[in-house]
Amino acid sequence: MTTRRWQLAHGRYLDLGPKAVVVGILNVTPDSFSDGGLFIAPEKALEQARRMVGEGAGVIDVGGESTRPGFAPITAEEEQGRVLPVIAALAASGEALISVDTYREDTARRAIAAGAHIVNDVWGLQREPGIGLQREPGIARVAAETGAGLIIMHTGRERQKLPDVIEDQFLFLRKSLEIARAANIADSQIVLDAGFGFAKETAAENLDLMARFSELQALGYPLMAGTSRKRFIGTATGREPGDRAAGTAATSVILRLKGADLFRVHDVAINVDALALTDAMLARETELPRGP
Repeated sequence: MTTRRWQLAHGRYLDLGPKAVVVGILNVTPDSFSDGGLFIAPEKALEQARRMVGEGAGVIDVGGESTRPGFAPITAEEEQGRVLPVIAALAASGEALISVDTYREDTARRAIAAGAHIVNDVWGLQREPGIGLQREPGIARVAAETGAGLIIMHTGRERQKLPDVIEDQFLFLRKSLEIARAANIADSQIVLDAGFGFAKETAAENLDLMARFSELQALGYPLMAGTSRKRFIGTATGREPGDRAAGTAATSVILRLKGADLFRVHDVAINVDALALTDAMLARETELPRGP
C-alpha cells in the first residue's frame, strides 16, 4: 500500500497508507448527540484525551460546537472558550497530534496558534456565505498561511443534493478542492471526508455511500471515515448511540477495505483492534502467492 505524507502545522506530518489512523473524538460541548456534557470541563476533556491516546489514537479532534442534526449555533467566543484551553494543554503535554473541528476562521487561527496541527471543516470550505472562488474563505486562508493539515468534509446541508450519492460527493468535493487550490493550499495538506450522517437522509443512503466508498479514491486524496455511533448504525443494529461501538468498528473494517485511511471515532480501543487486524490481513494478502 502506498504511503502518503500528510503535511501538518508546526512542521509535523503523518504518514498515511499502510496503517490505519484512528482519530479520537473529543467533544467539549453540552449538546453533542452521544456524549454531550461529558467532557465540557477542561480536566475531564484532558483525561479523556489521554485515555484515547493510551488506547492508540493518533490524532485527537477537539470540537466546541455540536454538529448533530438540529444543532444550535454558538458564538465564536463560546467555541474558543471551550476548545482553546484544552488544545493548549494537550499541545503543552506533547501527547498527541491535535485537530480542531471548526468552520470559523478566527477559531481555526487561534487553535493553530495554541498548538493544533489540523483543521477539520465539516462545511468543506463552503460555509461562509457570499465568498466565491475570487476570495478564498477564511478557513482556506488559514490552512494556506499556516501549513495546517486540512480535512474537507462533504455535507448535504443547506443545499439541493444530486440523487446519486457518489455524484453528489464529486460535485461538492470538487468545488471544495477548487477553493483550496485558489487559496494555494498544497495537495499534501488535504484529506477528504465523505460526511456520513451529514444530510444523508436515510440509513440506505449511508449504506450506499459505504458500499461505494472506494469510488472516492478517484479524487486522488487520502480519505477519512466518520461513522461513529451514527443513526444508520442504530437502524441496522437496533442499539442506542452509546451502545454502537461494535457496529462502528464493523463499519471501520468495511471502509478500511474500501480505501479509508483515517477513522474518526468515539470508542478508540475497539476500533484500533479491529483496524489492526484488518491491516494485518491486508499486509498478508500482498505476500500471498498468486494463482495461475
